[in-house]
Amino acid sequence: MMKLLRPTRMMAAATLAFGMLASPLAHASKDVTFAVAIALETLDPYNTISTLNQAVGKAYYEGLFEFDKDLKIQPLLATGYEVSPDGLVYTIKLRQGVKFQDGTDFNAEAVKVNYDRVSNPDNHLSRYTQFNQVAKTEVVDPYTVRITLKKPFSAFINALAHSSAMMISPAALQKWGKDIAFHPVGTGPFEFVEWKPAEYLKVKKFAGYWKKGYPKIDTLTFRTVTDNNTRAAVVQTGEAQFAFPVPFEQAAVLAKSDKLDLVNDKNSIMARYLSMNTMKKPFDNVKVRQAINYAINKQALAKVAFAGYASPVSGVVPAGVDYATKIGEYAYDPAKARELLKEAGYPNGFESTLWSAYNDGTSVKVVQFLQQQLAQVGVKVSVEVLESGQRVQRVQQVQKPEDAQVRMYYAGWSSSTGEADWGLRPLLATSAFPPVLNNVSYYSNPKVDEDITKALSTSNRDEKAALYKDAQETIWKDAPWAFLVTQNNVYAKAKNLTGVYVQPDTNFWFGDIDLKQ
Repeated sequence: MMKLLRPTRMMAAATLAFGMLASPLAHASKDVTFAVAIALETLDPYNTISTLNQAVGKAYYEGLFEFDKDLKIQPLLATGYEVSPDGLVYTIKLRQGVKFQDGTDFNAEAVKVNYDRVSNPDNHLSRYTQFNQVAKTEVVDPYTVRITLKKPFSAFINALAHSSAMMISPAALQKWGKDIAFHPVGTGPFEFVEWKPAEYLKVKKFAGYWKKGYPKIDTLTFRTVTDNNTRAAVVQTGEAQFAFPVPFEQAAVLAKSDKLDLVNDKNSIMARYLSMNTMKKPFDNVKVRQAINYAINKQALAKVAFAGYASPVSGVVPAGVDYATKIGEYAYDPAKARELLKEAGYPNGFESTLWSAYNDGTSVKVVQFLQQQLAQVGVKVSVEVLESGQRVQRVQQVQKPEDAQVRMYYAGWSSSTGEADWGLRPLLATSAFPPVLNNVSYYSNPKVDEDITKALSTSNRDEKAALYKDAQETIWKDAPWAFLVTQNNVYAKAKNLTGVYVQPDTNFWFGDIDLKQ
């Protein structure tokens, strides 16, 4: 027999039922989308040189250390470390109670597995050069690891704080092997959901994250939006809550939106430069290379291509990087450029090629501007804008310097370990010729090589500063590049999005990300 409820009970039951139905609405899912400019190429942080790939990886991966907004090193999965007096042995204490997203424990054995993998040259990982001084990694106890180097490397903790040096679940590495690039498993605040290359990557809240109360949002999606105008549009319509980079020419419009915050961060260390193949004529002549520097109006370049959101560089390594040396500027002086070309044996100039490492709208403007500037001093260049596949094939994978077809090459670099070593060694040391690293100018100066090596071998700040200063001043005079501009980090975010910013090296920090509702 059905029991009838009294009216008061019926009302209470209805209220409860309505409450149960309404609760999902009252606690709407917090879903955030980032609009980014390029496609992801891999989800293996140790096998990419792309800052964006590593920035995205910070959603599901964590390292022993990390950089804060000022590129200062902070402990993350490590709690502290000690260095032996000879600079060869690093003993690192680890955080306890941390789980990988597959339920396995984070411990010293996990650290050993990861560092053994990247420091083994047979694995051919892109970040091997960052760890090639590791002789061995040993487990002292479950939460203490000891790393012994082949020779002193004073920027080692900087290398461990880099967003490539992440902890991958050993169980996942054993299960997936090289396919870990498609199946990331870390200790980070989010766990992997889906990746559609060239479209988007989606992650969701990791319920077992060691930092209680985090993350504060439910899902995070990184959507590839290569077109500048479209990237600006999706953040205006609310399809995305964060967009970086935003087209410089639209920054003023975005700043007027009552739904967005436009951030113009001038502390960027993203330097833009034009490298010249010093092994090929006419760029084997230092006067030619200096002439190219004098031929370019950097102030005008900043205004024309970057809408004023950039400034001429004043040294080889950007200000804001530890041990950067401010030298000055190559002033815009076309008459001096023509005189130097004449002295070098090119009174009527010459013809060459200029490749851009990127195909975005801003880069197209840059190379067109450079083409016009160089023409005014008699240097006629044909311009080609490379797609990522072309860049890898024509530039990064060239096996022998004599086979390199690159002549003038527009590119950019951020010293993402926060130390001058990573602004010099990968780009300007003899050991960094492609395919090892990115010395696309094939610049080789024994004095510079020696300065870099000695700087890495000492922990004395005064000695390091003097060595790095000498290296930077030598490079500036040798001019393997035309030193151009440092661009600002300009990004737009929804006003109700908090706890996220772009770091000076164009990496992302979203450790406190939240969407106010």
